[in-house]
Amino acid sequence: MKRNEASLKSKEEHYSKLLIKLQGFVGSTANSQTKKEFFEEQYKSWLYCSDDVVKSINAMVSLVINAHGNAPNPEEGRKAIGNIVLAMRKDLNEKTKLNYKDFKYTDVI
Repeated sequence: MKRNEASLKSKEEHYSKLLIKLQGFVGSTANSQTKKEFFEEQYKSWLYCSDDVVKSINAMVSLVINAHGNAPNPEEGRKAIGNIVLAMRKDLNEKTKLNYKDFKYTDVI
């Protein structure tokens, strides 16, 4: 039982880092340093993420690569990031009634 609790806590901490670094791809918070840090966390994520989280991250990375340095379609970007967060939530909580549209980053200027 303690191992499961420790594993869940560790996963929560890792997901939290990934979630914060995702801001590097969004609105006025987008910047290359945070993107680089996200990719560093992404490589580590192969050790602890569920398959759905890995696939969601890969879909977002593909979207960014296919944009060839331009901003991806905003709705597709929002969906990609929302799906990552939703996959993390499902991995941690198993059940949720939320969908990708329920997650939003807010630009604070």
